[in-house]
Amino acid sequence: MAGSVLVTGGAGFIGSHLVRALLEIAETENSAVVVVDDLSGGFQDNLPSDPRLEFVRGSVTDATLVRDLFARFQFRYVYHLAAYAAEGLSHFIRGFNYTNNLLGSVHLINQSVLYEVKCFVFTSSIAVYGAGQVPMREDFAPKPEDPYGIAKYAVELDLEAASTMFGLDYVVFRPHNVYGEYQNLGDRYRNVVGIFMNQILQGEPMTIFGDGTQERGFTYVGDIAPVLARAPFVRGARNEVFNLGANTSYTVNYLAERVAAAMGVTGHPLAHLPARKEVHAAYADQEKARRVFGPTSETSLEEGLARMAAWAHKVGSRSSRRFQRIEVAKNMPPSWVD
Repeated sequence: MAGSVLVTGGAGFIGSHLVRALLEIAETENSAVVVVDDLSGGFQDNLPSDPRLEFVRGSVTDATLVRDLFARFQFRYVYHLAAYAAEGLSHFIRGFNYTNNLLGSVHLINQSVLYEVKCFVFTSSIAVYGAGQVPMREDFAPKPEDPYGIAKYAVELDLEAASTMFGLDYVVFRPHNVYGEYQNLGDRYRNVVGIFMNQILQGEPMTIFGDGTQERGFTYVGDIAPVLARAPFVRGARNEVFNLGANTSYTVNYLAERVAAAMGVTGHPLAHLPARKEVHAAYADQEKARRVFGPTSETSLEEGLARMAAWAHKVGSRSSRRFQRIEVAKNMPPSWVD
C-alpha cells in the first residue's frame, strides 16, 4: 500500500471532515487513507464507510506505533491534526500538553523525513499569535500566551528546521474557532458552540466566562476541510503558513443568541461565570490564503449553526467529563474544578 495518506486525529471533529474531503480528490483515488486516532476526543463512527479507508486506534505519542505505520504504509502525504486542543486548560496540564502536542508531532516529523514524505500538512492555531494582534496576519511575530500555543508554534519551527535540513516540504494552517457537525459535544473545556448546544440539549444554562464581549471569528468546518485536503497540490502553498477561517468576527454574547435560535429555543437562560485569563479578541486576516488557494466558500454563521444544530438534535447530548489528569490546579476556573 505504498503511497498511502496518513491523517492523524482523523476520527475527531476537523479530521473526519478532512478524511471525507481527501476521499473526494483525484490525488487520493488510488491510495489508502489511513486514520490514526486514540479516540480520546473523537469517535470511530464519525468516519465514512469506504474501502480505501483504514482505521488504526493509537496515539502519535507512541513512537513504536508511528514507526511501524510508516514502515507498513510508506506514506506519501501526512496530515497531522491529532492534538489535545484545549487552549485554556493547557495552563493546568502542561506536561500532558507538550507530550501530546509537541513530542507526538516530533515522532511524525522524524518518520516523515526518513521515509521522504512529499508534504507534511500541519494544523497549528491562531493561539500562536497571543494578544493584541488583530486582525492576526501571518507576518506578525508570534507571542503565544499559553502552553497550547507554545506547543503549536514549536512544531511550526521544527517543521521549518526539518525543511531546511532535510528538504521536508510542509504546509502550516492556523485555523480558528471552527465548529460544525461531529464536534465533541461532551467536551467541557473547548469548542464553545458545542458546549452551548450540549447545555441546551441538557436543559442547562449556557455558561459564558466574563461579560461575553470576547470577540472571535467562528468558522464553519465545511469551508476549510477542502482547503486542508488540497494543500499539498496547490502551487505556492508549500513551506508557507496560512490563517484559515471566517472573515467576520462576533461576540460570545451574540453567538449564544444565534445558537439558541438555531436550536429552536427562545429565552434560554445564560450563566455568566467569573472571567478567565484569555485573549479578548482573536480573529485573523485571510488574505494570504485567498491569494494562494483562490476564493473559498464562507458559510454564514446562521447557516453553519443551523446545520450543526440539526446534527446535534439527531445525535443528542453527550455527558461532559472532567479531565482527570490536572497537574496544576492553582487559578483554575471554579467551574472546571467543581
